[in-house]
Amino acid sequence: MGSASAGAQAVKILITGVCGFVGSNVASCLLESVEGVSLVGLDNLMRPGSETNRQRIEHMGVQFMHGDLRSESDLAQLPACDWVIDAAANPSVLAGLSAESNSRSLVEHNVIGSLNVLEYCRRHRAGLLLLSSSRVHSIAALNAIPLVARGSALSLDPDAHLPFGLTAQGIGSGFSTAAPVSLYGATKLASETLALEYGSAFEFPVWVTRCGVLAGAGQFGTAAQGIFAFWINTHLRRRPLRYIGFQGSGRQTRDAFHPRDLTSLLVAQMRSTRCAGQRIYTAGGGQERAMSLAELQAWCDERFGRHTPTMDTTPRPFDTPWVVMDSSEAMRDFAWHLEIPMSSLLEDIASHAERHPHWLELSRA
Repeated sequence: MGSASAGAQAVKILITGVCGFVGSNVASCLLESVEGVSLVGLDNLMRPGSETNRQRIEHMGVQFMHGDLRSESDLAQLPACDWVIDAAANPSVLAGLSAESNSRSLVEHNVIGSLNVLEYCRRHRAGLLLLSSSRVHSIAALNAIPLVARGSALSLDPDAHLPFGLTAQGIGSGFSTAAPVSLYGATKLASETLALEYGSAFEFPVWVTRCGVLAGAGQFGTAAQGIFAFWINTHLRRRPLRYIGFQGSGRQTRDAFHPRDLTSLLVAQMRSTRCAGQRIYTAGGGQERAMSLAELQAWCDERFGRHTPTMDTTPRPFDTPWVVMDSSEAMRDFAWHLEIPMSSLLEDIASHAERHPHWLELSRA
């Protein structure tokens, strides 16, 4: 596999999905941290709220281009870049299961879109940083993780034997991806495989990062796009909240980290000169930044005043009790570390919610 460099020389980077929460924050962080970088951003602006990010990134100096990854002709208009950060995808694990997001549409967005990005990389010999998802992992394996209830959250059972790919720090790159993984997870897994094969066949560098929950101020206020932002915004507005499944306990647990911390990993990957070896990494907030819905609810109660969720014990497809990512391989290979603590992340979301009283309406269909 070939190698591109994001060192001291000027580098040009294409960010797909640039008007999304992750894409726009990665763009901002790159402009702050990489000397001489120039950015091209592509987005189809189909997500409610994305137009507000377009204004922000253009003001920062990003060359914005309106286009759809499903359209090969839209990518043909793009200038040559050294790297592509692929942050465009349908973000919901329930995608493909409704009339609003049917299965064909999901595949077109997440697989055909990836194929067109890879053809762009082949033509221009651009390196690819593919942002993948924790949801490529086997649902059965996730549900079989040995857990114990500790207070109002779930955590790993310290006395249990851990399956391959699971450590005391969380889910690693070797964790099972056996089907079923959901239609969404299958499209992301297919994109990973295509990316690695294209990189090998056409000799351009590919790095795949399976991200845990990305969260922060300005994230769109829907449960599918960001449960932490959705919960905080909804609690503040005193709108209905529900604990779904898991006996209505709210103990289901996720870790979270900010796109700013993700960006430092992406920069390290671009600067790497390694041409062989591991290409898939897991990244997330880890055990120190893991929180259950019930714990998030308690944080909101203290911050905004009490507002009680209802309990819905009906199981929901593809829900899993505990997803915490083990980032140790990325930390080892790229000298990467997390800087933003969970407390700051939550407070930033809350402050943004207070400043933007219509955020839920703005960012919902």
